[in-house]
Amino acid sequence: MSLLTEFREFAARGNVIDLAVGVIIGASFGKIVTSLVDQVIMPPIGLLLGKVDFSKLEWVLVPENPATETVEKVAIQYGAFINTLIQFLIVAFVVFLLVKGINKMRREQPAEAAAPTPTEALLAEIRDELKARP
Repeated sequence: MSLLTEFREFAARGNVIDLAVGVIIGASFGKIVTSLVDQVIMPPIGLLLGKVDFSKLEWVLVPENPATETVEKVAIQYGAFINTLIQFLIVAFVVFLLVKGINKMRREQPAEAAAPTPTEALLAEIRDELKARP
């Protein structure tokens, strides 16, 4: 079996395609959450806290020198970290709800009674005939 044939069989499996679809949808969902946090959730919170733009909050460790052209500023950007933390919490909550819904659907499905095998059916007939004898 050639390497190309093996790879084609691997790529055509359902799991690989499902994974690819999940990654693509996850990346798109991440962009939606980023937009939600940066442009919808954080502006009102910043307004309530005194017109603060969280994405610009930082602790400057080394200020920039205006006399030089190179960027020398070193800062800890904790505002961007807060935005990312909120994004993570939203994604984690959505994943939790998704898993909770899937688990609920699994629990609600009635277990189907397995049909007896031919051997079990034959043994059941023998048992019933023995019970019927006086």
